Amino acid sequence: MPIKPAGARTIDEYLDLIDEPRQTEVRMLHAMISKAVPKLKPSIQVGMIGYGSYHAVGLSGEGDWPVVALASQKSYISVYLGGTNEGQKILDSHKKDLAGASIGKCCIRFTKITNIDLKALERVIKQGAKAMEKNNYRVVAQRA
Repeated sequence: MPIKPAGARTIDEYLDLIDEPRQTEVRMLHAMISKAVPKLKPSIQVGMIGYGSYHAVGLSGEGDWPVVALASQKSYISVYLGGTNEGQKILDSHKKDLAGASIGKCCIRFTKITNIDLKALERVIKQGAKAMEKNNYRVVAQRA
């Protein structure tokens, strides 16, 4: 079984495709994210677990994207999150809180959940989702 699941159509299928011990960690993160942003319905989006969805136009085209996303990649776990607060990206303002993770433009990457402060990650997810809503990202209806 792979560490990076591909082709999953449901969240359970996605999680079941991940090898241990990563599977347990991703399941714990999924539960934490679902509790942190309960208004954002989880579903499989763009090959990962997405929470909520908004419509965007960007360099790679136009489409619906998750507000928050969780992915098991080959070498790490990723949490994708956008949002800005007073012109500063939410992730940029929390780099110190997320020590132990590699921070990209909209991505938090870490190899194990023990490498990151989970309470800080939860706060950042809540703030990012709230910022997305405050900045009037149009949340779209979930597909069945």
